[in-house]
Amino acid sequence: MIKDYKEYKEAVEKLKRWAYAYYVLDNPEVPDEVYDKLYKEVEEYEKAHPDQIDPTSPTQRIGAPPAKEFKKIRHLTKMWSMEDVFSEAEMKEWLNRVYKTVGRTDLQFYIEPKFDGASLNLIYENGLLKSAATRGDGEVGEDVTNNAKTIPSIPLGIDYKGLIEIRGEVVIRKDDFEKLNQERMEKGQSTFANPRNAAAGSLRQLDPKITARRKLYFYPWGVGYNTLEYKYLHEMMEFVYSLGFMKPFKRAICEKEEEIQQLYEEFTKERDKLPVMLDGMVVKVDEIALHEVLGYTVKYPRWMVAYKFPAIEKMTRIIDIVPQVGRTGIITPVAILEPVEIGGVIVERATLHNYAEIERKDIRIGDMVIVIRSGDVIPEVTKVLTQYRTGKEKKVERPKVCPVCGQPVLDEGLLIKCQNLSCPARVVNSIIYFASKQCLDIPGLGEATVKLLYEKGLVKDVRDLFKLTKEDLMKLPGFAEKKAENLIKAIQSVKGTECWRFVNALGIEHIGEVASKKICEAFGNNWYKVDPEEFYKLEGFGPEMVRSIKEFVEVNKDKIEELIQIIQPIEPKQDEELLENSPFAGKTVVLTGEMRLPREKIKELLEHAGAHVTNSVSKKTDFVFYGEHPGSKYEKAQKLGVPLLPEEKMWEMLKEAGIEA
Repeated sequence: MIKDYKEYKEAVEKLKRWAYAYYVLDNPEVPDEVYDKLYKEVEEYEKAHPDQIDPTSPTQRIGAPPAKEFKKIRHLTKMWSMEDVFSEAEMKEWLNRVYKTVGRTDLQFYIEPKFDGASLNLIYENGLLKSAATRGDGEVGEDVTNNAKTIPSIPLGIDYKGLIEIRGEVVIRKDDFEKLNQERMEKGQSTFANPRNAAAGSLRQLDPKITARRKLYFYPWGVGYNTLEYKYLHEMMEFVYSLGFMKPFKRAICEKEEEIQQLYEEFTKERDKLPVMLDGMVVKVDEIALHEVLGYTVKYPRWMVAYKFPAIEKMTRIIDIVPQVGRTGIITPVAILEPVEIGGVIVERATLHNYAEIERKDIRIGDMVIVIRSGDVIPEVTKVLTQYRTGKEKKVERPKVCPVCGQPVLDEGLLIKCQNLSCPARVVNSIIYFASKQCLDIPGLGEATVKLLYEKGLVKDVRDLFKLTKEDLMKLPGFAEKKAENLIKAIQSVKGTECWRFVNALGIEHIGEVASKKICEAFGNNWYKVDPEEFYKLEGFGPEMVRSIKEFVEVNKDKIEELIQIIQPIEPKQDEELLENSPFAGKTVVLTGEMRLPREKIKELLEHAGAHVTNSVSKKTDFVFYGEHPGSKYEKAQKLGVPLLPEEKMWEMLKEAGIEA
């Protein structure tokens, strides 16, 4: 039995070492009965001395009562998505973009597996696990701290006292997945479709005891907020692994395209033999300083990419091909399939892209076809198996009228479009989006009201909203005088809204809030008159986004002009007068530590005030603003004599510039 605190601490350290050897190294040092005996002794000592419990003790992994709901946690830094590539040609294209942006080709790339599980963000402070959160929307996730503590490969404590975010993937091994589904079947419960769903579902249990029974593992793949000073990413990850985390089965540093491709082929051959699911490998620029040079798009970092494995193929039959009208009026053919399971997902529909594709592949209703699904990409038909034809298959006719409104379509060969601005497939959804909170935010103009206005013939497109009168609305069921007045006021109140809200409200494919702000800051209300090539100069804008803007303007230019005349959007306030009064005009600013708003939001405010926000401190830096737990940038600013100002001073200066958060 354990006699005193000293023996207790020695026993805890021994248990931690044995657990690390068993769960992380997969190389047990002692039999289970020896571990269990010491575990029980530690438990008994803790019951007798609750005030002496070590928070990193293995006994503390399980014990929290079931939660009523998941609370939200804001990540210290954004958890980005990743760009995907699916072929050697696409990988080469990504590499060329990196070389062009950096201005050199003598780079090395850090390669690691892409685990197919649930992403998790761990925050450690003063050497202890402070919180664990799911990815969520990338900025705010769900608090699953008590569940994460039940995963043996997540250390409750680490030998590092600084504030740090360690990110990785929670997975379930294939054999454990099969056992879990077997148990659920025997109990009459629904089974999980695939190991990834099982891992995500297990992580999001309100009762940590259920999570503990699921045998989950955590593989780190990155670091968020940190004050570490490593030159290379592989060095930083080596440090993370040294803290007690699991290493992936294979990692590498490559310098040449051929080396990357060879490694990819090795991963592809080995993936089925591995105990956990992979869906590709991740290629990252190894030199950390270049990450800032390469920057980010709206969705993902430009310094890393997921090289996905070849898609899983299955054979099935096309039952029908139906036209589908999108919000921009493009008519896309969709194949209705005999249901088939692909990679743990039941697939019943597949995209055929366009009618030219159907003709090129000679796809017919009734054909046996090969369908692929890669990652979360929409399933698609890749090949027709003509040897199975019986003669009863039917050719597909190109639509001459819109399947929704019945009006003639514009057939441009590759694309077929419904040009009718009053088409229900476009109007109702477009107006709902136009009035939504993230766009023009028109209270009272929800889905039911929009549908009612359309059905009664009061609106045929967005412009008709501004022609509505109180008398029109009072003829509708459920509209008394006060309600009618309120809706008219709400609609009219959008006049003079910010330019970005107007652009966002138009519903241009791939153009959301962030992109809309960049468009308006660069071009104001004349954005739709700009040469499409100019959009490439905006940070994060690629071919897909530029093509989308070009096509939208070509189809809707008159509508855009009329709406601008009606609404009179206000262009960004970053004018000469604002900059003249701003203490940030032309200043180089660095941020460090935790602040009351997300870093991206603060950066946006400072840039609007005329500042240039960077990630590194130099003699050319004008101000370093610090919040709680400032990092190495604070110390560097002290050494260089750069002015150090608290966060509150930054808010005062922003207010002085006429900007309030």
